[in-house]
Parts: sequence; structure tokens; C-alpha cells
Amino acid sequence: MAVATLLAAHLLPGLALLLGLRRRPAISVALAAVVMAATCVSVVASGRDGGSSETVSWLPSLGLNLRFQFDGLAVLMSVLVAVLGLAVLAFSLAYFEHDGTFARFVGLFAAFAGSMTGLVSAADLFTMFVFWELTSVCSFLLIGLNDRSESARVAAVRALLTTGAGGLCLLGGVALLQVSQGTTDFDALVASPPSGAMAGAAAGLILVGAFTKSAQFPFHFWLPGAMAAPTPVSAYLHSATMVKAGIVLLARTAPAFSDAAAWRWAVVVAGGTTMLVGGAAALRQVDVKLLLAHSTVSQLGLLAILFGSGDPKAAFAGTAHLLAHAVFKMGLFLGIGAIDHETGSRHVARLAEGRRALPLVGGSFAMVGASMAGIVPMLGFVSKEKSLAALLDADLGNPGTVALLAATLGMVLSVAYSVRLLHALLRRVPVDRVVADQPAPVHGHGDRESWLVRAALHAPVLLAAVASLVLGIAAPATGRWIASAASAANPRASSSLSLWPGFNVVLAVSVAVLVAGLLIGFRAPIEPSRSWKVRGERAFDAVYAAILSGAKRLTGVIQTGSLPMYTTVFLAVLGGVLAVSVVSGWDSVTAPSSLGAPLAVVIALLTGAFALSVAIVPVRFTAAFLLGGVGFGIAVLFAMRGAPDLALTQLLVETLTIVMFLIALRALPRRFAPSPTWSPRPVRIVVACAIGVLVPLFALAASGARSAPSVAGEYVQRSVPEAGGRNVVNVILVDFRGFDTMGEITVLAIAALGVVNLVRVAERQRRARSTDGGVR
Repeated sequence: MAVATLLAAHLLPGLALLLGLRRRPAISVALAAVVMAATCVSVVASGRDGGSSETVSWLPSLGLNLRFQFDGLAVLMSVLVAVLGLAVLAFSLAYFEHDGTFARFVGLFAAFAGSMTGLVSAADLFTMFVFWELTSVCSFLLIGLNDRSESARVAAVRALLTTGAGGLCLLGGVALLQVSQGTTDFDALVASPPSGAMAGAAAGLILVGAFTKSAQFPFHFWLPGAMAAPTPVSAYLHSATMVKAGIVLLARTAPAFSDAAAWRWAVVVAGGTTMLVGGAAALRQVDVKLLLAHSTVSQLGLLAILFGSGDPKAAFAGTAHLLAHAVFKMGLFLGIGAIDHETGSRHVARLAEGRRALPLVGGSFAMVGASMAGIVPMLGFVSKEKSLAALLDADLGNPGTVALLAATLGMVLSVAYSVRLLHALLRRVPVDRVVADQPAPVHGHGDRESWLVRAALHAPVLLAAVASLVLGIAAPATGRWIASAASAANPRASSSLSLWPGFNVVLAVSVAVLVAGLLIGFRAPIEPSRSWKVRGERAFDAVYAAILSGAKRLTGVIQTGSLPMYTTVFLAVLGGVLAVSVVSGWDSVTAPSSLGAPLAVVIALLTGAFALSVAIVPVRFTAAFLLGGVGFGIAVLFAMRGAPDLALTQLLVETLTIVMFLIALRALPRRFAPSPTWSPRPVRIVVACAIGVLVPLFALAASGARSAPSVAGEYVQRSVPEAGGRNVVNVILVDFRGFDTMGEITVLAIAALGVVNLVRVAERQRRARSTDGGVR
């Protein structure tokens, strides 16, 4: 199945809702499930065939096409997007009330899944950027799904502005690479790594884009705030899929840029700081959902180091950990969502009560928690061992040493917050307390559907736990499965996974990490006296508020409602621009070869005298007549220059303008208002004289700077044979630029209709006032 067809099919659920199925969103859920299942089957088949590529023509005249390639990494990520999407859809059937909010969720969810599939399968940076922005928009709408919640709206705006700024940086990187290298194709960039100042700037912009999307320090603050979204949204977007977009970008571009020391240092410093900040924050959270959000930030830091370093072994380890993290974090988020659904609480101190209420969910939650902690035989243990081994063996110089130290400390924190979570889940709780304290379910669906609701709540969490266990036990087979994905991330990546690596340095470091994490996790209070506040959110909110306040103050200063001020500012800026242009192109300023006939000189001087008189006379009617004299003088000059059509048009327009001026001036005072005090006469004279001198000089410079033949000659040559007319002006207006003329006529017609309606409204109001006055 074609890529374009697959991506377009993700819009079907939303179209179904728009066509009248809003009250029956389960049908749209079925459509979305079918589309995702078809996507999964299609990409797996493409992977077995050695991958496939496709180009979708978009704007061929501009060379803008969408290029897709289903290599190993694209297949792995597309499968995760589809399979985890199916799990979340099943869970959402039980989690949401089947109302308008759920219908909106289904449509946006399917659209996001399609956008994410397009992003991970993009073969070049331009295509990735297109779907990058689509995921940002869909994420914004999904985070703010509950539009009545102020926290959801604020979090959605914060996420959109942060990732949107990163998207602009990514667009700048795309433009710089296209200019300097002539391509943004990933394979071409890897085959011929860019170099030079422009390529370095592009690499920096790409890093900023990746850091914002994958919540790397200092842009990590938006991810915990996005937990204001419903739990299925958090589980899918901000743990398993969307935040991986930045990681995929690093994986695609690191082989081309990672040889630069600045790139490696930036990745290591940002990733290492993110691991430590996220891990420390997770240890202090009392809301399990926020704890998992901060743990996601920490895990993303490790993935950024592994993929961004450019080391082949690290890329293989990163691929393994990407898979492990997607599986166990999905199970953790859906598990706490199920507990919250049934007990009405996400507080870490009440996890044990949730386990007693939902034993199967509690057991599955414990298994995926063990995988996050890196405990044997879960897949998280295998990927953690592989990550340590890769960083120990990586030849990255000083950045490699810092990366190893940061990753080790981050893994200690990972074990610690996982142990704290498991301790709270597995501790003993009296039965009477569970029964007495447990509130009613917050999402009731009725007794008739209770068995279906419980199945939908239990199954995705159980499947995540089983997958973490089976993929960990079958580590060699898992390694062979992800080998092609690792090779796509780094062509030199070649390694394997094993459940038991043997007694070596890696095992010793792993044991030390586990022991240190256990000690910290057991000593960390389940209910800390104070939760960790995200300082990045405060900083963002302060900057955002300052920008809005500054904009209001600036608007209050420059948008005063004074037309003279607007005119003065505009003309002053225009004069500055013209002055720079004239000075830079002074060599091309040439005086006209001939002033024309003596009569033309007289008329030009007379026209100038009329223009000067307009600025001097104090009476509005007189100024209007003098302004009309300027227009009529220009019309005469047109006629003397052999352009009777222009002269006639000028006469008609000038006559109509004078009539409209005179009609409007009846409602205004006879004399002009006094000049404002802020604009004394010398200032106005200087601005006026500067514009009067600079505009003709700029015209002369522009005409003298022409390096190519004028288009006028081509119009003259094509006028008779192609349009059958000798009047070149008419031919241009009617034939060569006929659509422009039609547009101008349309604008004038609409303006005329608006004027007629305004006149009629004014006349009705006048008659109404007259009638009221007569009655009184």
C-alpha cells in the first residue's frame, strides 16, 4: 500500500465524525484501529522486502516533494506507533465517557498517528519538518482536549510555543543545508558529511529542534506540564511516540554531524543534565503521573546521548532502549490510568490501595516498573546493560567520559525512583482501609459494560508487562529484530543482545548502580514533605508574561490612534531604507538624458508648485483642489509621453477622487487641525524634504542598476503575434496580466458594494433619527 494512501487513511476517523457519527465514536475507533493495523502490516511487509521508498509530488515547480523510506528504523518506529496506538485506543474505550470529548479525541488521535508515521518514515529533512509541525499541532489539540480546564489550556500553549520554536529552528537548518549542500536527504548527508560555517549553523539549529521536541534540558519543562492531558494522551504522545521524534531526528543526523566536537559536547551536556534533572525531580513527586513524566524526561536524556554521540555501539544500545522504554512506559502510564479510573486517585501513597482494588493491573504495573528499574530478566535490564557496555567501549574522547559518568548517575536515579514507586505499590495495606477510603469510580459506564470496561483496562497493561518480560528473556532474538533499525540509525552499527552478559566490568557497574539505587529509593520518603517544582515552567511563564506585557506597553506607545504619528513613523523608516539603498547604489544614479519638451518642463514645475501648495494652504477644500491639480498635471505628462490610455485613466481616477474628497470634506471642519505638539514644523519639513529627494534618487538608482534587459521589449515583441493588439498597455492589462486585472476589478467591485451598503445604512439611521425627532 502506498505511503500517501496510508497517511491519508488516518484522516478517516475524523471525517467519519464530521459526517454524523459524533454520537457513535466507537465506529470511528474501529476505523482508526483498522487503519493502524493495516499500517502495521504494510510496514512490516516493506521491512521484510528490504525496505521501500516513495516520492509524493507536492510542488514540483518549486522542487518540493515528500520523500519516504521504510528502512529498519522507520519500520520499528511505525510498528510502535501502530501497535501502541491500538493499545491506547482499546484502553480509551473504557477510560472516556462516550461523548463529544471522546469523539474529538479519536479524530485527533488518528491524525496524530498518521503524522507520526510520516515523520519517522521521512527520507529527508524537509519531509520530516512537514510532519514535525503536524505532530506539534495535533499534540497541542490533544493536550488541551479538556478545553474547560485552565491548566490544560496553559500546558497546551506552553508545549506548542516551545516545540514550535524548535520547529522554526529546524526549518532554518533545512534552509541552510539546502543552500550549502544542495540536499537535505539523510543518506546523502551521511555519505558526504557537511562542513563549513553554514553547515555548523545548520547543525546547531537541528540540535535545538531535536532538544525542544524530546524535552532535553533546558527545554524539558514543557513535558511534565503536558500531563494535564488525559492519561491515554500522555501515554501515547509524551512517552512512546511524540517525544521520540527528536530522538529520531538525532538518529538520522548524528552520523553526518557527530564528528564535530561541538555536536558531541552539546549532546552529552544536554542529555546528561536532562537525565540528572529528570531523575532528581521524579524522586520528589507525589502524583504518579508526574513521577512518570519526569522519569520520561530522564530516559530521554539517555536516548539523546546514545543516538546523538554517533557511536555505532551506542546507536545499537539506543535502539534497544528506545524499544524497552516505549513498552514499559506505556504499561506504566496505562496502569496508573486504570488505577485512577477505578479509585479516583493518582497519589503515590495510595498505589497499594489501587493494587488491592485491581490485582491484575497492580501485578502488571510492578513488572513494567521492574523493567524501568533495569531488573533481570526484563527488557529494561537488557537495554541498560547494553547502554553501559556501549558507553564504556565508545571512543568519544572527553565527551565520552562525561557521558559515561552522567549516564551512570542517571541510571542510579532511575533505579531509585523506580524502587520508590514499587515500594509504594507493594507495601502492605489493611483491607478495611481500602474499602473505606476507596471512592466511587470516576468514569462509570454502567454494570452492563463493567466486564468490558475491566477487560479494556487490564489488557493493555498486561500486554506491556508480558512484552517486557518476553522480549527480555528472548534477548538474542530481540537483538536480531532491531539490528536493521540500528543499522539505519548508524550504518556501522552491528551488535547483539543477551540476557546474561557474563561476569565483566559492565556487570560490576550495573550491580553498583542497582545497589546505590536501592539504597536511595528505599530511603526516599513515599510522601515527601514538599514536591519538586519545575523551575523551567516558572521561567517560561515569566518570560511569556514579560513578552505579553512588553507588547502591550509598546503597542500603547506606538499605536496611539494618531494618523500623523503613523505617517511620520512610516515615512521616517521609509526614508532610512531609501537612504541606505541610494548610498549603497550611488554609482548607478544617473541623471536623465533629456528633460523633454520645454512645455513638459513647465507643466512639471507647475505640478510641483501644486504639490508644495497642498502642504501650505490651511483650508481643506483648497488643498483638495490643489491635490487634483497635481493629478491632472501628471495626466498631461502621460499624454505628452505618448501614453494616452494612462492619461485618460489618470483623469478619470483623479476626477472621481476629487469628488469623493469634496463629499467627505463636508462633514469635516473647514480648516486643518493644528499640528501636534510632538511634531514641530522643522521635523515635518525635514521628513518631507528627505522623502521628496530620496524617492527620485532611488528611482534613478534602480533604473541605472538594471543588469538584464527590460521586460518591456518582450511585451512589445509578443503583443501583435500572440495577442493581436498594437496597444501594448491594453494587451498587458487584458491578455498578459488578465487575471491580475480581473482581481483588481473584483476588489473595486467589492469596495463599491461596501460603500453602497454603508451609504444605505447611514441613510436608514438618518431617517430613523428624523422619525424619532418627529415623534418627540
